[in-house]
Amino acid sequence: MEIFPAIDLRGGQAVRLYQGDYAQTTVYSPDPCAVAKGFEADGARCLHVVDLDGARDGTLANFDTVAAMARRGGLFIEVGGGIRTEERIRRYLDLGVDRVILGTIAVEDFHFTEKMVQIYGKKIAVGVDARDGYVATHGWTRRSGEKGIDFCRRLRNAGVETVIYTDISRDGTLSGTNLEVYRELVGIAGLRVVASGGVSSLPEIARLREMGVEGAILGKALYTGRLSLKEALSAAREECAC
Repeated sequence: MEIFPAIDLRGGQAVRLYQGDYAQTTVYSPDPCAVAKGFEADGARCLHVVDLDGARDGTLANFDTVAAMARRGGLFIEVGGGIRTEERIRRYLDLGVDRVILGTIAVEDFHFTEKMVQIYGKKIAVGVDARDGYVATHGWTRRSGEKGIDFCRRLRNAGVETVIYTDISRDGTLSGTNLEVYRELVGIAGLRVVASGGVSSLPEIARLREMGVEGAILGKALYTGRLSLKEALSAAREECAC
């Protein structure tokens, strides 16, 4: 299983939100590139980047910051937040980003998502963010009428291979992740699942790995020192007894 340290961008800074609330933002670093470099130095192979400004209003406010991280090389980088057109997908892939994450557009224009998967294949993932079990959009500020699990099944039937599933109620809380939902998701044949939201202990990482989850995104647990990235990587790679 892969560990994806997270860098959430707002105003060019590395921040974290509490349960997706933009009014509860904590700034952890004014230099996201330095944060990425530190993650790589600790052994990370992957990086999860979210443009929070883009997720909420569709702008490219943090494009230059993402570009600077991509130019460094050395990490598999996936980026999400406000990616709602093919032109924007191409811009990110042209930077050297390895995978782009569709969110709001996947809900609002499912046909577009199917088309992008046909064109770009594994370079497209979908972020499924769930509030009270239902898919949320527009930077988690709106809730749709479709259940997250059902949406994931529909995505897999459309050819999407990878989903990043976030239980918003757990995100940024250090309260533990929703293991039950990931156990259900890995039962969807052919779907690669990345867990996000509340992952905050080594035993949790080990349990996610054992149930067949492909990856886990770590955010606040790393920034607060609750988890050591090196130990998390070991747990994900079956190198420790948790």
